[in-house]
Amino acid sequence: MSAADQERAQAQEQDEDGPPPVRTGGLAPRQARRMRVAAASVLMVAVAAVLVVRLASRSSVLVVGVYGLALILCGGVIELSRRGRTRLGTWLLVAGLAGAVAADVFLIP
Repeated sequence: MSAADQERAQAQEQDEDGPPPVRTGGLAPRQARRMRVAAASVLMVAVAAVLVVRLASRSSVLVVGVYGLALILCGGVIELSRRGRTRLGTWLLVAGLAGAVAADVFLIP
């Protein structure tokens, strides 16, 4: 079988399978990474601001611990997003910040 015959056979097989899937929305991987890095950076600044406000009103090791862990989590999410693990980073960010808010409400007097 010649190269031209092989190409025709492959083209016929592709035609039988249908057209290749077309992307219908969503973000490109690079855009998703940039978006999550930006979101984690904004949340990191917000957590730092809340930490300063909470320390001004009530100085406590628990406050520093909860918000310090939230800051570390935001930094970890930024690094995960830079390495392409955007879904894992998103889940960690949501779960970690929800845990930090819950700890602030229930643990810190």
